[in-house]
Amino acid sequence: MTDPVLRLEALRHGYPTPQGRLPVLDGVDLSLSGGETMALTGESGAGKSTLLHLAAGLDTAESGVIEVCGADMAGRDDAGRAALRRAHIGVVFQQFNLVPSLRVGDNIAFQARLAGREDPGWTAELADRLGLSPLLSRWPEELSGGQQQRAAVGRALAARPALLLADEPTGNLDEASADAVMELMLELTRTAGCALLMATHSAALAARLGRRAQLRGGRLCDETGAAA
Repeated sequence: MTDPVLRLEALRHGYPTPQGRLPVLDGVDLSLSGGETMALTGESGAGKSTLLHLAAGLDTAESGVIEVCGADMAGRDDAGRAALRRAHIGVVFQQFNLVPSLRVGDNIAFQARLAGREDPGWTAELADRLGLSPLLSRWPEELSGGQQQRAAVGRALAARPALLLADEPTGNLDEASADAVMELMLELTRTAGCALLMATHSAALAARLGRRAQLRGGRLCDETGAAA
């Protein structure tokens, strides 16, 4: 039996406030295997973005286990977490986070180049599927918000990651574009065995994923309210 792509165990995290520590995650357990898709729902402030940032190694958890492709994420320093992220993870942020000094085509290829896995054919296919082929020579500031979001999705998929973490990836897209981007992400999980964990407020998008869990009171619950 192979290790899950993502394993979280007893994950706890909070933030300091003038009134004391504000708990956000209070013992989250989660396991996601290759090819699985999960929608992470919950009210604003429930901790969805926090959970994704911890899983990506962008923040350090207070306590708990974070493993990606069987490798310890939580116990690594910044450089170690960055190396593990480059090797295995694609991230789509709420904000586009495109590199303003790189043209669109180079932005899409950026993560794959860092990981040493650039595939020009796959990058070109992504650009075409995302409707960005005519825009590859433009600068990010010359794109609309929706176009920038599609470029960010392409960048995350270009390295064919084992784990795709997406934080409201279609929030800035119209319905038709959102459906196309969602279909592309789901296709990657089917063809490449990639696991997808997506935070979303959309019940319609959540329903398209194989599993659904809600963050409530710092814990993951299934659709019935029971612990996930």
